Amino acid sequence: MVIRVIVIFFSIITATTFLNAVGNGEEPDSTANGDWDSEVIGGFTLTQAHFDNWEQGGENTLAWQVNFDSEFIYRSVRHKWSNTGMFKYGQARLGELGTRKSADEIRIESVYQYTIGAHVNPFSSATFQTQSARGYRYTPDTTYAVSDFMDPGYITLSAGAGSNPFEGFNTRLGAAFKMTIVNQYARHITDGERIVTEFGITSVSNLRHRLTENLRLTSRLELFSKLNRFDDIDVRWEMIISAKVTAHIDVRLSTELFYDKSVSSKRQLKQMLAVGFSYTLL
Repeated sequence: MVIRVIVIFFSIITATTFLNAVGNGEEPDSTANGDWDSEVIGGFTLTQAHFDNWEQGGENTLAWQVNFDSEFIYRSVRHKWSNTGMFKYGQARLGELGTRKSADEIRIESVYQYTIGAHVNPFSSATFQTQSARGYRYTPDTTYAVSDFMDPGYITLSAGAGSNPFEGFNTRLGAAFKMTIVNQYARHITDGERIVTEFGITSVSNLRHRLTENLRLTSRLELFSKLNRFDDIDVRWEMIISAKVTAHIDVRLSTELFYDKSVSSKRQLKQMLAVGFSYTLL
C-alpha cells in the first residue's frame, strides 16, 4: 500500500511537470542554460578538560562532534532542483560516567520547483530523516535504549506552491504524505504499528541572513498537520547563529525544538554551543 502511494504521488508530479513544460512551449527534457552549484562543508569540534589535585573540584571531560553539510542545486530558466544533505554525530565523556552520545542526525531533502511566475511557483519534495546509532536514556539506577537507526525514521512527500519573497528566505505550503517508521522504541504508537502513514498539510520555511560580515543566522521551521486533526501539529524548529573567527575556525550556537506526538507526548528541546574547525571540501 505504501509503495503504491509513493508511485502514484511521483507519477502525478511527473505528469504535472510535463504539462507545465509543454504549456510554456518547452521540451520536457530541456536543460538549456542549466548549471549546477555544489558545496560540501565538513566540520569538527573538540572540547577537553583535565583536573589533577584541583582543590576547586571538577570532572575530566572530553567531547567531540563531526558535521557534514552538502548542497547540490541545478538551475535553468524554468527549473530549480535543490538537493541537500546533513550529517552530524558526536560523543561526550564526563568523569566516570562513561561515553555518551551528544549529537546524531541524518537528513536528506530533495526539492523540485518549476518557475511560472515571479513570486509563487509549484514544487514537489521528498525528505528523509533519522539517526545513525542507538540512543539511550540515563537515570541514577539504570540505562535503557530509546531510539535507533530508522527507529524512528521519517519520510515526507509533498507538493504545493512555494515562494521566495526576498533574498535568503523561501517558504512552501502543500499537501503531504508522511511516514513515521518505528520498531521497538516509539512508546506512543499503539496496536503494534511499525509504519504510521498520515496525510495532511505541510509548511517549510528557510531563512539565511547575514547579520554582519562574519555573523550569520540560519533558521528552518517545519510544520505538519493531519487533515482530520488540525489542532495536533508536528513542529521542528532549528535556529543556528554562527560566527566566523578565521577562515576555518567558527563558533556556533544552535537550538532545536521538536514535537511529534507519535514519538513523545512532550516537546523536546536541544541547545548546543561549539567552537570548531570547518573546511569547504567542494
